[in-house]
Amino acid sequence: EVQLAESGGGLVEPGGSLRLSCVASGFTFSTTDMSWGRQAPGKGLEWVSTITSLRELTFYADSVRGRFTISRVNANNTVYLEMNNLKTEDTAVYYCATRASLFSGPRGQGTQVTVSS
Repeated sequence: EVQLAESGGGLVEPGGSLRLSCVASGFTFSTTDMSWGRQAPGKGLEWVSTITSLRELTFYADSVRGRFTISRVNANNTVYLEMNNLKTEDTAVYYCATRASLFSGPRGQGTQVTVSS
């Protein structure tokens, strides 16, 4: 059974930083591309970033490129999302998933990120 557990969200002021973590189990993490997505209040799920298993290539939505960094540690079955220079429009529930299942599921329970002064 695929399980994903996100953590690291919270309340931060504009310009601040957070680091999200996602621990995965139930599949071969080291050979699986991983993604982060987010869902803002009243909006649909939005893709944020992907990191490939092979060569750890990274891809970002235009809205976060240059501010967010995705990374992974295969030994720990963990994918991270480092978020810097946060903006109010980054407020959302953040989810991790395999690249193939971000929109179809399964996803984790999500972690709330609120950017507000």
